[in-house]
Amino acid sequence: MPLVLAATPIGNVGDASPRLRDALATADVVAAEDTRRLSRLAAALDVSVAGRVVSFYDAVEAARTPTLLAELVAGRTVVLVSDAGMPLVSDPGHRLVAAAVDAGVPVTVVPGPSAVLAAVAVAGLPSDRWCFEGFLARRAGERRRRLAELAAEPRTLVFFEAPHRLGATLADMAAAFGADRDAAVCRELTKTHEEVRRGTLGQLAEWAAGDVRGEIVVVVAGAPAGAAEVDDATLAAAVAALVERGLSRRDAVDQVAAENGVPRRRVYSAAT
Repeated sequence: MPLVLAATPIGNVGDASPRLRDALATADVVAAEDTRRLSRLAAALDVSVAGRVVSFYDAVEAARTPTLLAELVAGRTVVLVSDAGMPLVSDPGHRLVAAAVDAGVPVTVVPGPSAVLAAVAVAGLPSDRWCFEGFLARRAGERRRRLAELAAEPRTLVFFEAPHRLGATLADMAAAFGADRDAAVCRELTKTHEEVRRGTLGQLAEWAAGDVRGEIVVVVAGAPAGAAEVDDATLAAAVAALVERGLSRRDAVDQVAAENGVPRRRVYSAAT
């Protein structure tokens, strides 16, 4: 029997599909990121989960995968659900899917709500080509280095972020991409207090310096055409000038990459 990847509502329980209800009611095993949330969802959907329920979150994913694979190989149906949206999208599940594929077990999907797709749709930014970066690093230095690498990315960028880090992240984005780069902060999508705030990164960073709560998706316009046309000699000279002023080479490379909208690795290569 198959491994079923089932999308759950990201806020509004009315978005649950009939197929999700059927999958939860008929599964032999339901692997849930949070069993308490699953219980609340089932109650809201008036669904009785008759199968065995097991927790399946990041810390136990590796340990639980062999047991769930054994259930699948034995012919039982396993339904995998995350707290909200589609499993595997910044959520656990990749190990189990890979193991099932390797074992020749069918893997199918019950599609449904997705915070990523919802944010791309409502942001008002180009949606023909976009890329999903998930959560940025919590440490400021790592976050800034990654943003510097993305500064010249022409596709629309989509990020998840925790509300208490949103202000710092938007400020770092403004520094790396330019304060006038268009963006949107999508908060509490499909929920009672849904909000989509659009503006430049500079404007949004100023707004987010206050108290922002809820589930957050940040959508940022891609780099404008020609953002990466500066030559390597100019980059190297800019790094050298900053080092002469007292900056460390790492900080100088980061600053030059952000100011010119080019990947950090290119600036580093030009300066060495």
